[in-house]
Amino acid sequence: MKKSSSRVFKTYVLNIVIIAAIFIALQLMITNGVFNSYTSGLVVQIFINMILTLSLNVATGFLGELCLGHAGFMAIGAYTTALLTINSGLPVMIMFPLGLIAGMIISGIIGFLVGVPALRLKGDYLAIITLAFGEMISILLRTFKFTGGALGLNGIPRVTSFAYSYWCFIISLVLIITFMFSRHGRAILSIREDEIASEATGVNTFKYKMIAFVMSAMFAGLAGGLFAHFQGNLAPEKFNYNYSIDIMVMVVFGGMGSVSGSIVSAIILTLLPELLRGFSEFRMLVYAIMLIVLMIFRPEGMFGRKEVTYRVFRRFLKRNKQNKPVS
Repeated sequence: MKKSSSRVFKTYVLNIVIIAAIFIALQLMITNGVFNSYTSGLVVQIFINMILTLSLNVATGFLGELCLGHAGFMAIGAYTTALLTINSGLPVMIMFPLGLIAGMIISGIIGFLVGVPALRLKGDYLAIITLAFGEMISILLRTFKFTGGALGLNGIPRVTSFAYSYWCFIISLVLIITFMFSRHGRAILSIREDEIASEATGVNTFKYKMIAFVMSAMFAGLAGGLFAHFQGNLAPEKFNYNYSIDIMVMVVFGGMGSVSGSIVSAIILTLLPELLRGFSEFRMLVYAIMLIVLMIFRPEGMFGRKEVTYRVFRRFLKRNKQNKPVS
C-alpha cells in the first residue's frame, strides 16, 4: 500500500516538474526572442487547438457520438467573452478571465439546451442536428447588431498570451483526464462500447451523455474565448461548417478516444499548413493527400485509443535495449 501511494506521489511530482519545465522553457524562448512574433503566435494557436480537439474528443471519442457543429459552441464562447470584455467597463486583465468563465458557462447552457432533444437521437440524426445548430449560430451572428452583424466584431483587446493559453490547456487537460478516470468517466466509456448493455446494468445513459456533451461544449467555449482575444476580431464566417470539420479531422487524425492523439494531432495539423506554405496553391492539396493516406493505412488514427504513459515509454525503451545487437 505504501509503495503504491509513494509511486502515485512520485508520478504527480514528476508531472508537475515536466509541466513547469515546458512552460519555463517556452516562456524563455519567447521572452528572449528565440521565437519571433509569428512563431509565438503559432504556439498560442497550437494550445488553443489542443483545447478544441480535447473538447470534441470528449463527445466524439469518449462518448462515441458524432458532433458536426462544434464550431458553434466555440463561437458562443468567443463572442460572449469578447462582448463582456469590451462592454463591462472593468479593466481588461480583470474582465478577461471572468469573461472566459462566463463564455464556458453560456456555452455549457446552450450545449444543454441542444443536447436535450439531440441526445435522444443516435447516429446520423445527431450529426445532422449538431450540423444544423452550428450553421444556425453562424447565421444568427450575422443577424444580430450587438455581435457586429456580417461585418463581425472588432476592437477586441489582444490579451491572449502564451501563459494564458498554456495554463488554460493544462487546466483543461487535467480536468478531462481526471473526469474520464473517475466512475463517471467509466460510465461514459461504457455507453460508447455498448449503450444497451450500459442501460441494462443501471447506467443512466441520457444523464451521462448530457454530462459529456455539456463538458465538450464548455471547453469549446473556453477555446473560443482565448481565440477571440488572440485574433482581436471575430467574423461569423470563421465558425462555419468547414471549421467544425477541421476540428473533427484533428480528433480523427489523432485517434478517437485518445488524449495523447488529440494533443499530437493538434500540433501536427496546426503546423502542417504553415510548413507547406512554400507550395503556394498546392499546399492544401498536399495536406489533403497526407490525411487520405493516413486514413487508408491507419483508419483508427495515429494513436487509436492508446495513450502515451510512463509505463508505455519504459516498455518502449526496454524493448529497444533488448533488440540492440551485442557488439
